[in-house]
Amino acid sequence: MTLMIIILIITIALFIWGKFTPDIIALLSMLSLFLFGILNLTETLSGFSNPTVIMIAALFIIGEGLSQTGWTALAGEKFIKMAGKSKTKLLLITTLGSGLLSGVVSNTGTVATLMPVTISSAWSIGTLPSKLLMPVAFGSNTGGLLTLTGTPPNIIVNNAMMESGLEGFSFFEFSLIGIPLLLITLLYFKFIGHKLLPDNKTNNKPVDISNTLYKWIEAYKVDGEYYRLRVRSVSPLLNTKLGDWDFENKYGVSILRIKRRHPNRLKGNDPFIELPTENTEFLYHDIITVKGETQAINALMISLRLGLLPLKSITNELRTNLINREVGMTEILVTPQSSLVGKQIKSIRFFDRYNVQLMAASRHSTPLTEPEITVRSGDSFLIRGEWSAIDDLKKHHEHIVICGSPEGMIKTVTNITLKSYIALFALLLMIVLLVFKLVPGSIAALISAGIVLITGCVPMAKAYKGISWVSVIMIAAMIPMGVALQKTGTAELIANGLVNTLGALHPIVLLGGIFLLTTSFSQVINNSATAVLMAPIAILTANSLNLSAAPFMIIVAISASTAFLTPVGTTTNAMVMTAGGYKFMDYLKVGVPLLLLFLITSLILVPLFWPF
Repeated sequence: MTLMIIILIITIALFIWGKFTPDIIALLSMLSLFLFGILNLTETLSGFSNPTVIMIAALFIIGEGLSQTGWTALAGEKFIKMAGKSKTKLLLITTLGSGLLSGVVSNTGTVATLMPVTISSAWSIGTLPSKLLMPVAFGSNTGGLLTLTGTPPNIIVNNAMMESGLEGFSFFEFSLIGIPLLLITLLYFKFIGHKLLPDNKTNNKPVDISNTLYKWIEAYKVDGEYYRLRVRSVSPLLNTKLGDWDFENKYGVSILRIKRRHPNRLKGNDPFIELPTENTEFLYHDIITVKGETQAINALMISLRLGLLPLKSITNELRTNLINREVGMTEILVTPQSSLVGKQIKSIRFFDRYNVQLMAASRHSTPLTEPEITVRSGDSFLIRGEWSAIDDLKKHHEHIVICGSPEGMIKTVTNITLKSYIALFALLLMIVLLVFKLVPGSIAALISAGIVLITGCVPMAKAYKGISWVSVIMIAAMIPMGVALQKTGTAELIANGLVNTLGALHPIVLLGGIFLLTTSFSQVINNSATAVLMAPIAILTANSLNLSAAPFMIIVAISASTAFLTPVGTTTNAMVMTAGGYKFMDYLKVGVPLLLLFLITSLILVPLFWPF
């Protein structure tokens, strides 16, 4: 027990010091428990097989699916629209959204879903993610108190009541205290908490697609080169193939994209031909996006009897017509060692072998408009193609640099596709499975994550990148700490001492003591383990004093979800730590006042709703 206390103190001290990353500290703590003989091998590694850890990793994948398919970008736009330019409104919207969603989805699922939206919204409105992510985590912890299944401690105390022969809680009974506490959280962050949140600089700023497009327009002078033409019934293009016409050499025009106005005329034909090939057939009423000089476009229209459609601003046209969920644009830079140096590029079809189009070229910040270009070191090209093809291009040409972040840019595209609805379905399916308890939570998350992966909503490589491994490893390595506290009797010794001391005083004092003890444990061990430890103690204490167990069990559930003081107290705190650039002391500074408000509110309201 002495060794256990020493290791616990050193672990907390290392977290506060902040010299090492949280996952390293957790792993060192876990190894210490084994090397000093406190835990056996199975107990030491139990965290890595814990269903909670598996569920967390799966939830990150589901969140990445929503991000990759446009929902987070769309939600971010809605958040920004509702908030306007008000940082306070955005803080309240994200915190309230987190609280309400966590009433039906797990806290970790809520944060995994909202974290990309929150980060994007923060940067877009001119604030930092550190000003929003901690409120989202705290809001999700509080929102879990809205329903019986909102958070594991609720289920644990309810089961403990029924196993003791007492009446359990109804599904929405927790909302009697959950709603007031969620309102307290919102008011706290509006008037006090926002002043305590740190200004942490992080490198997770998402791509500003509009600003990027403006830069491309300026650098490559593409303002007047893009047009949309319509295939009329009298056009000789009708029912011919692109390869039948030498557009590049004969007309000086490049075909970029075709939109089918009547896609059903060819069975199974997609309404958009994003990268037309030689075998692509022109149909009646097709809308063709072309690139070329105005004079060449006029000649093409007259010769082939094509109609000219009005064009939006070039930035909107590029974003809405040429960049979407499947196809994107980026810059590449040629290095001196590249095999492209010295080669001649004549047209848009040069990069066909890589399934990308050449949109424009520039040398020393000067656009290259010649019909034939001899590539030099330092030349840059604006290319368009499937996102996967852009990622693969570097594999074929080792000595080129992909400028910017295609992976980040795709997350800013808000158009909703079939895969978007599949990702949303996966999330809703997980909610249904959890609410109706059809399968364990970890299995529900794995099923949904599997749907996201199998259907291609998130490529496998990007799915692994989307998992916050620091958070996952830290949580897995800290779970054995809870096992050791219970195994050595340390937790029970402290609990019995405090309860016995306060038992002779007023029930409110005892209620406050159980709250403080439970929340103390929840700061350093898993909140589920805390609830398992404290639930039987609370029931025995209530029975020995001939008091109702209900208020004490509600207090256990509340205080187990108030791990606001450390990044390891709850999974949600750990999930936002890296993204918000938070340090151990940040949680302490922001969490202490909120914890005190929860204590005061609970001691006033719990005895009113659940009398002694």
